[in-house]
Amino acid sequence: MIITMNYDQLLDRAFSQLPSLSEEKSDFKIPDADVLVQGNRTVIRNLAQIADVARRDKDEVAKYLTKELAAPVSVENQSLIIMAKIQLNTLNEKLRRYFELYIICKECHKPDTHVQAISRGYTTIVCEACGAKYTVKNS
Repeated sequence: MIITMNYDQLLDRAFSQLPSLSEEKSDFKIPDADVLVQGNRTVIRNLAQIADVARRDKDEVAKYLTKELAAPVSVENQSLIIMAKIQLNTLNEKLRRYFELYIICKECHKPDTHVQAISRGYTTIVCEACGAKYTVKNS
């Protein structure tokens, strides 16, 4: 007994016998700020955790936020004190933007980057996962 199949049927049969390809899943999540407002000051209590996830120095994250928020800041222990009253959603948006610009690779979208060089107003970011190099304007 000869079974005849057309091309589409053979293709469907071949694909059905392949093992399923799981999509690459990343457990990376940009941390939300843990904020406490005290009068005219805003305290981000988890600055150290944010810096650890970003694999950057706390002072680098603080420098970015002070420029973006146009407010003076100070780093004390694990916290960042902003000398202004800032909404939580504004802080989280600024942190997401920081991660998009300086942490997450523009090629492979993984957070495995480090700063290679800083010169002439630009920072060179290198991805450890795919090897991509790109420059961004200093924060």
